[in-house]
This record gives sequence, structure tokens and C-alpha cells, in this order.
Amino acid sequence: MKKVIVALFLVAFAGTAFGADVIEMKKGVKFNHKAHQAIAGDCKKCHEKGPGKIEGFGKELAHGNACKGCHAEMKKGPTACKECHK
Repeated sequence: MKKVIVALFLVAFAGTAFGADVIEMKKGVKFNHKAHQAIAGDCKKCHEKGPGKIEGFGKELAHGNACKGCHAEMKKGPTACKECHK
């Protein structure tokens, strides 16, 4: 039973422990993963299916609710094109 609990703990926190601090994305966008972890708190807010790359992530998600929408809702973070695409 102890082994199962330890294994579940490791799986749950693997993304937090091994996530990159800054991720270089397309078109000059740099995503500060560490800063977003501190603000969001819950990894499942972005990573619904668990640690790793966000499935289906692209322009539609970034410009929709996933990035720009969250920034607008929180009134914090870039929402204009040149604020992300430098």
C-alpha cells in the first residue's frame, strides 16, 4: 500500500518538479511556466489531462480562453499582439 501511495505522489507532482522554467514557443513567444505555476496554483487549470504538453495547444487556444482569455479575466498579463510576440 505504501508503494502505491508513493507512486501516486510522484506521478501527481512530476510535472511540477520537471516543468521547464521558460518555454520558447512559436513566433517569438516566451512562456514563463514557473511564474504561471505560482499564479494558477492548480496544474489542471491548463493541463486537464495531466503533466506534459497541452493537447491541441495552438493559436486558437492561446488567443482564446487558455491564455488571452485568462489574462483578460484576471486583468493581469499581456493581451495585445506585441506584448507576447516580440
